[in-house]
Amino acid sequence: MGNQFTCLWQDRDVTRQFKTAVSLHGHTNRSKESLYFIGEFMKKHPALRCTLPYLDRRAMRASAIKPNLWKAYWTPPLPPLEAFTVERKQIEDNLGMQSLISLTDHDTIQAPLLLRVVPEARRIPVSLEWSVPFAGTIFHLGIHNLPTAEASAWVERMTAYTARPNPQELRDLLAAVGKIPQALVVFNHPLWDLPHIGKLQHRSAVRELLSAVNQFFHGFELGGLRSWQENREVIELAQAYRRPFIAGGDRHGCEPSALLNLTNVNSFSEFVTEVKDGHSHVLAMPQYADCAALRVYHTVLDVIRYYPDHSVGARHWDERVYHPDLQGVPRPASMLWDFPPPFMTRILNIVRLGETEPVRSALRFAFSRGGQLAKVNLDAGQGVSV
Repeated sequence: MGNQFTCLWQDRDVTRQFKTAVSLHGHTNRSKESLYFIGEFMKKHPALRCTLPYLDRRAMRASAIKPNLWKAYWTPPLPPLEAFTVERKQIEDNLGMQSLISLTDHDTIQAPLLLRVVPEARRIPVSLEWSVPFAGTIFHLGIHNLPTAEASAWVERMTAYTARPNPQELRDLLAAVGKIPQALVVFNHPLWDLPHIGKLQHRSAVRELLSAVNQFFHGFELGGLRSWQENREVIELAQAYRRPFIAGGDRHGCEPSALLNLTNVNSFSEFVTEVKDGHSHVLAMPQYADCAALRVYHTVLDVIRYYPDHSVGARHWDERVYHPDLQGVPRPASMLWDFPPPFMTRILNIVRLGETEPVRSALRFAFSRGGQLAKVNLDAGQGVSV
């Protein structure tokens, strides 16, 4: 296998060796992002757990609805074309390269199908991020470049598994997808413990999954919003299971992907063939050098920001957060109350202080001490080669 990892701030000439950059794993406002992790996180911390009944009562006074974070979700702020444009501009305008972009919303292919009618995006592959319950946790798989005519049928099968998990069905489904010549199956952020089940239990589930279906994975993802320490461990995991590591931005806000794939091919199908042959070159963009926590915070600011140019019903944060109504039908939070609860407004106003330049500068200085630049420079040198 020929896998490489290069930091653009260390080797600015690396892009001259390639003509195409590939952006994988970006989200649009068609993606339903679960909020269950908030409740799970609070339950595991005594200081936060005791506040849950209080918050429940406050929410019920505001809307008469008991909060259910397992059924609530939020949607990223960028519509499909804007999400596509953010990635294209970084590659074509900033790097001067040809772009290949695959958007992967959670369990839906709406965005790529919509973009197929836009001239500048007509080559976009039909892709999604599939939520896979397994061994007490949830894994995410990037399923890229499904055949257009058959894509909806494939998504129906994946949705059926997610609703009623069965290990044999998972194996059969991945085996069938693996037979599609142009399809790419990526194990997204494999070491991220999404539901907070604990590091040991999550790593055990990863080993169990890989023992069952590793042969159907074409690559392990280095996440653009994951720390260098975690991504370095993913590189080691990929080595152990003889799979290439490839880049996935996992962009949910307005910042373009921090990790890209470099290649000399002209089409997405050719890129898939290259990865299946074990070859990849990951490029870290300058924003990856910033502290991961600070970048996640900026994503939160993107999520709660007011967007005056968006369509009606998507401008305010509570128009992009959904919760079941009294009949169990998901509705925008803005429809469940006249105004957001005062305590929630106060919390968000505090978070929004990060938009002001004095606070941004202070946070940048504070977080820079934990930034990834020195770690990546020290560990990677002029690039990691496997």
